Amino acid sequence: MTRTLRVLTVIGARPQIIKAAAFSHAVSGKYKGRISETLLHTGQHYDANMSQVFFEELGIPPADISLGVGSGAHGVQTARMIEGVERELQTGNHDVVLLYGDTNSTLAGAVAASKLHVPVAHVEAGLRSFNKSMPEEINRIVCDHCSTWLFCPTTTAIRNLQREGFTVERDVPATMDRPRLVASGDVMYDNSMRFAEMAAHRSNLLVELGVRTNGFILATVHRDHNTDDPVRINAIFSALLELHQQHALPVVLPLHPRTRKMMSSLLAADVHAAIQAAPDFHLVPPVGFLDMIALERGAKLVVTDSGGVQKEAYFFGKPVVVLRPETEWVELVEHGQAILADADPGMIAAAAHRFLNDGAPTCPPLFGDGHAAETICEILLEAHG
Repeated sequence: MTRTLRVLTVIGARPQIIKAAAFSHAVSGKYKGRISETLLHTGQHYDANMSQVFFEELGIPPADISLGVGSGAHGVQTARMIEGVERELQTGNHDVVLLYGDTNSTLAGAVAASKLHVPVAHVEAGLRSFNKSMPEEINRIVCDHCSTWLFCPTTTAIRNLQREGFTVERDVPATMDRPRLVASGDVMYDNSMRFAEMAAHRSNLLVELGVRTNGFILATVHRDHNTDDPVRINAIFSALLELHQQHALPVVLPLHPRTRKMMSSLLAADVHAAIQAAPDFHLVPPVGFLDMIALERGAKLVVTDSGGVQKEAYFFGKPVVVLRPETEWVELVEHGQAILADADPGMIAAAAHRFLNDGAPTCPPLFGDGHAAETICEILLEAHG
């Protein structure tokens, strides 16, 4: 009888907790008894609003192992994570390390596992923004090149890896030197479809804020490239204020802790005062996944620097103005669902005006069939024998 496949899932940031829900639900359901999962939380996001709420909402069991790393400089934070993941892997209790996305937790898991010769499965492999000044780009590249299985959400991700020398080989055992590329689809699509109706019934946020469906702008700003640069943060918030005033639409902006801090210290006094005085410019604390789905489904337009929010907006047919000069989700731009506006107020205004007048084009399916987690389970079990 085949031994149960033992998977160590490493998570640390809000998006990873959400992504992990799809695999965790598959393991506790269809694959119960065939796959066992141990959840290791690095503590990269440690605020309850950025972490614990997602475990509770999505029905994920509490983390089995918590490193409690917290914030810090990239090197210090990542080193502490590597140390903690390595210590757990040295128990010999895990067959595979499962990693998500592109955070420092992802990088730490990849380095620790590959050094100890524990195979790595990378979910969201092959994404490229082609901007190595972003720490996320470095993290995802390193993780891909340490992995044995590369679970790609789109065909573009497959092509990115092929350009880097990876080959699509199905008839040989996967190894770190000859990893397997898999067009798995996107686990976030799994989750969004699974939880959309739950969000419709359980989230009251739109009512609490007094905004109507298809009658507000949803904004998120969290990347340090935007929040920590006084020129960029002022340009972005000035543009959001202008959209609010010109189009007479409420703005809902869930505030990342870093963004709230930097607004207080870097925003021009007149911009900050105008936002605070605007009755329909809603600065709210970080929201849970169900509330975020409700906001994405209910918005008329999404303005964001988040890769995950770009994609989730697409799931619900919402147009996106991207507050970056590039995106890893190039398909959204190619199909007209998203426009790159960077931190340029004129470009932000023009893109928003176009979408608010014309809406978003109809896009073809890009992210699989909603069963990415099952595909991941099947591939790992097949390799396990």
